[in-house]
Order: sequence, then structure tokens, then C-alpha cells
Amino acid sequence: MKNFSLIFSAILLFVACKNNKNEETKEIAEVKTYSIEQFMGNENAFANGFSPDKSKVLITSNRSGVFNMYSVPTEGGDFMPITLSDSASVYGISYFPNDDRILFRMDGNGDEIFKIFVKDSSGIQRLTPEQNVRALFQGWAKDGKSFYYNSNERNPQMMDVYEMDIATFKPKLLLKNDDAMDFGGISADKNYMLLSKAVNTNDSDLFLLNLKTNQKTKINETLSKNSPQDFSPDGKSFYYTTDADGEFSYLMKYNIEDGSKEKVLEKDWDIIAFYFTHKGKYQVMFTNEDAKTEMYVTEVATGKELNFPEIDGQEISAASFSRDETMALLTVGSSQLPTNTYSYTIATGEYHKLTDVLNEEINPDDLVKAEVVRFKSFDGLEIPAVYYQPKQASSNNKMPALVWVHGGPGGQSRQSFSSLIQYLVNHGYAILAVNNRGSSGYGKSFFQMDDQNHGDKDLKDCIAGKDWLASQDVIDKDKIGIIGGSYGGYMTMAALTYAPDEFQVGVNIFGVTNWIRTLKSIPPWWASFKDALYTEMGDPNTADSVRLKQISPLFHTENVTKPLMVLQGAQDPRVLKIESDEIVEGVKKNGVPVEYVVFEDEGHGFVKKENEIEAYGRILKFLDHYLKGETQTAMDSGKTEATEVK
Repeated sequence: MKNFSLIFSAILLFVACKNNKNEETKEIAEVKTYSIEQFMGNENAFANGFSPDKSKVLITSNRSGVFNMYSVPTEGGDFMPITLSDSASVYGISYFPNDDRILFRMDGNGDEIFKIFVKDSSGIQRLTPEQNVRALFQGWAKDGKSFYYNSNERNPQMMDVYEMDIATFKPKLLLKNDDAMDFGGISADKNYMLLSKAVNTNDSDLFLLNLKTNQKTKINETLSKNSPQDFSPDGKSFYYTTDADGEFSYLMKYNIEDGSKEKVLEKDWDIIAFYFTHKGKYQVMFTNEDAKTEMYVTEVATGKELNFPEIDGQEISAASFSRDETMALLTVGSSQLPTNTYSYTIATGEYHKLTDVLNEEINPDDLVKAEVVRFKSFDGLEIPAVYYQPKQASSNNKMPALVWVHGGPGGQSRQSFSSLIQYLVNHGYAILAVNNRGSSGYGKSFFQMDDQNHGDKDLKDCIAGKDWLASQDVIDKDKIGIIGGSYGGYMTMAALTYAPDEFQVGVNIFGVTNWIRTLKSIPPWWASFKDALYTEMGDPNTADSVRLKQISPLFHTENVTKPLMVLQGAQDPRVLKIESDEIVEGVKKNGVPVEYVVFEDEGHGFVKKENEIEAYGRILKFLDHYLKGETQTAMDSGKTEATEVK
């Protein structure tokens, strides 16, 4: 594999400028730059829970180049390999509640057709069907003797609900999901199941199903977003979030016996999750506050908040408790530093670092902390964004920049660590991750603003983001590009197609280019979401197809005049490879520089380190040539570079 390493130290520069006969010297920060191999040397590791005796923790990590399972002592130490896959990634689920057997899942190199497996002392056993059947773990039963999962074994379009006894590994069908609902949990006594049904991409109905009588009760009375959260420890009620009559989701309690409801808690941001620990001692709540997750843990009996220690000045964004509620696994990180896991003993306050994911060759002081900014769009609407400014940027050392667009529709750029973003920023590219209208996290009205309006006002928000970048005195206003994956890839192509003079280059990472085909070819297991997606985007089987064709860049490639890079996984079930094949072919006809990178063993997102190194290293090389370098000369010459990596 070609090595794109570029390791050097930036020297300290002083730029003297004369103003009114006075010399003013401005210092440019000294920043060491790192290669893509060094950034991808950052480990991606996350915990899957304690062993029953709490002596060790199950970890999923990509340190081998693909994801595998490991165990690590609860007080820290060396990783012990559990699986040794060198091709398909292995993702841990958890230890069994009362023994050291392990549940895990695998798919076919990113095809998202997951299977559930068990590993014990005798080897590995597949628990769900092998051929073309998707299975997703949905939690352990309260007694720890079985677990729940979804599967489309009976009908490819319907994710039925099963219970599997761990003594016999025989599945029991609990729900024939012919109404294409989403599973939301089962009560401890196994008498009730929570279900939700998407109405559109923002609103959903909530139901309580009595598993003994098969009676289904609709909980919400108005069109709103309703999400099941957890049953109360005594089983007499359950909790859910809703945004009924409001902009943000708040927490509600429903009493099963009499059907009464009460509001429990409301904040100025969305409450995105709520649950009780295994024995009900603590309640855990998560909120999405300005693109950052905040966690609140409360002791139920006293109402006192459980305060965790400050660790290295970083944020604790999640806690996973042991079944006896004496210990927790803490997720600790920031936008500047990747996430690590710590074990924490509640009674003593003692904690131990279990992972150390930042490559030891990288000095954290060379990395950049994200800043939340806001700017006005074309119609005066305020648009939030997450901004990363290179440390070496100054008015005397202007940087090129990129508008970064998240996936979705309806996603959100977050204040979290990204090796790719830090790599680009480290090499002198400012990045503005725009949360255009239609993004989640900023209220129901904001979320709905792009419905059946994609490629128009949301694109204008991204262009306004470019204008904001251009107004910064540390940015070279003539060197601003656009980059994004999935829906963000669509926005990249929409920008180059419908606003061809706004951005100097585009990087499309598995982006939609033909909405008619994409909406018709969504995976069968998305049946519960299909109608909602059609409500937002349009139904390709109706007159909506006219508008969908108008907003699909594939049919307007003659407008593209700026250099383009496209990256695609051949196993992608969401955005098919043909989407990228055809957009590349169309743009090449214009004599525009195009680079195309395909990975045969990846899906909707790249997870193998070897492929990440190849993909992201080539993104930087492309940007250095066409955005930072002599872009116009290359374009004027009509040079076309189209390459493909298998």
C-alpha cells in the first residue's frame, strides 16, 4: 500500500508587518503535523460491560486492524484477545449475566446483515440463521435467563421480536411484527412490551402491548415524537419521551393500571435517553445540549445526584453500571481527545483507566478543541455549527477550509472526537461542521424545515457557512471546499451541481446521487421506517418522482466544473455502489478532475484500518493538490484523474 506519511515539525515563524512605521510581529503557532498512519494509529475501543464477578471488562477494539473482542482486568492492564478475526469485524455485546460466556455479532463486511453468536470455552456457535437473515440484540431479560432480539427470518421486511433461552438456545417468537413497529422493551415480569411506529421522520406513535391479552394501547394523543425509555423498577409504570406541544423532547411517566400520565422532567434541550440501573437504585438520563451529550445520574431513594470525578479535564458522556450497581464503566473524552473507558467504584470514588486510545506518537497539545458557532443563513435563520480552527492559522497565515456536512437526513454534527477531522485540521484545513436546517437537536421546527426541500434551503445554509468561513480573517476565502458522507455526500454533489461556483472542490463519501433509486432500493428491514422516509423525502412511486429527479445530482452532472473525489464501499446496502459509479462517469464527461476510490470489503462507513489509511490519506492528497495547490491550472488543462482501488 502506498504510504502517504508526511511527518515533519513546523518551525516557528514570525511575520513582520509595518503599520504607521511601527513593526507588528505576530507569532504563528508551532504545531507538529502527523501522518494518516499516525492518526489511524488511534485505537477505537469501547466497553461492552463487566464480567459477572466484575473481575474483567469486555472490550471491542480495532487495534488489530479490524474490530475484535478483548478482555481487560477491571483495575486496568493488558488486553487479552478473545477473537482473532483478520477480515470481518467482530462486535462484542456482553458477558452472560451469570457466567463468562460472551454474546457478539458480525455482519458480512459491512452489509449490515448481522448474526448473533455465542463464545464459550468450547468455541463459537452461531445462534441466528446464516443466510440473508438480520438479527439485532435488544437486551437481557431481567432474570438473566434469556435475551430478546429482532429478526426478519419469517419475513424479510418485518423485524419480529424473539426471546432466546440461554440454557437451550431455542428461540421463541414473541411478536409477529406485521405492522412494522420498532421494539421498545419488555417489562421485568414479561407481561408488557413497548412498541413505536414512525409516522414521519420526526413524529412517532407509542403503544403498550399486553403480551397476555394481546391488547395494544396507544399512548400518545397528538402527532408528536414519542420514544419508549424504560419500565419502572416496580413494573407499575413506564417512562417515555415526547415533544408533544413543545420544541424539545421531555420525560413522561405512564401508569399502567389507570392510564394516567405525568410530566417528570423538562429541559431546554432534548432528553434523548432515560433508564434505571438493574436493581433500580439509580436513574440515568442523557440530554443533547448544543451538540454535546450530558449525563445526569440520580439516586432514586434520595433524589441526590451522583457526582463523578473530573478526569483529565474531559467530559464523562456515559456510564454503564454493573448488575449489582456498585461499579460503573465511564466513557470519557472530548472533541480534542478520543474516548477512553474507565472503571469506577461508586463507594470509594476509585477509578482505573482501561483503554489508552490516543497514539503515543501524537502530542494532544497539537490537536484542536471544537468551538460552537452560529451564523445567519440567506433568510435570517440562525444556523449552528461546530468549528475546528488550525492552531497555525492567523491573519498572516491564512488557511484553506472545508464545510463539513453530516449524514441523515436529520443527523447532527457533534462536539466529539474525529481522527479524520483532526488529521485534516492538523494539516492546515479549517473545518466548519454545519448543522443545516433539518438537523436534529435544535427543536422540532428546525428539524422539519428541510422536509421535501432537500438540495435547496439546506444547501443554502451550507453556502452561508462557506460565507461565514470566508469572513474569518484566518481563512483564505478563495480556497473553501465541501465534504460529507451519506446525506453529506449528497449535499456535496448538490453543491457542485446546483451551486457550481460556490465551492472549489468536493469530497463525496458514499453520497446519494439518485434519490429515486435510493428510495426504491432501501434495505427490506427498513420497512418500519420506509413510509416515514417517503413522507420527508417524497414517494418515488408517485408524482413526487419528478421533484426527486430534479434534486438528484446524477441527472445534472453537466453542471459540475470543480474537482471531485468520490469514496464508496462496495457492500453498502444503503447507498448502492452504482450511485457512485454513475456520478463519477457523468462528471468525467465534463473533463473535470475526478478521483474514485472503492473498497470491496466495506459498507456504509469504513471500519478497517488499512482502508481508512488509504481513504483518508488520499483525501488529504486530493485537497492538497486541488484546494491548497494549483487547482485552477489543473482545471484549465482539462486534466482528469480517475482511479479505483479494489
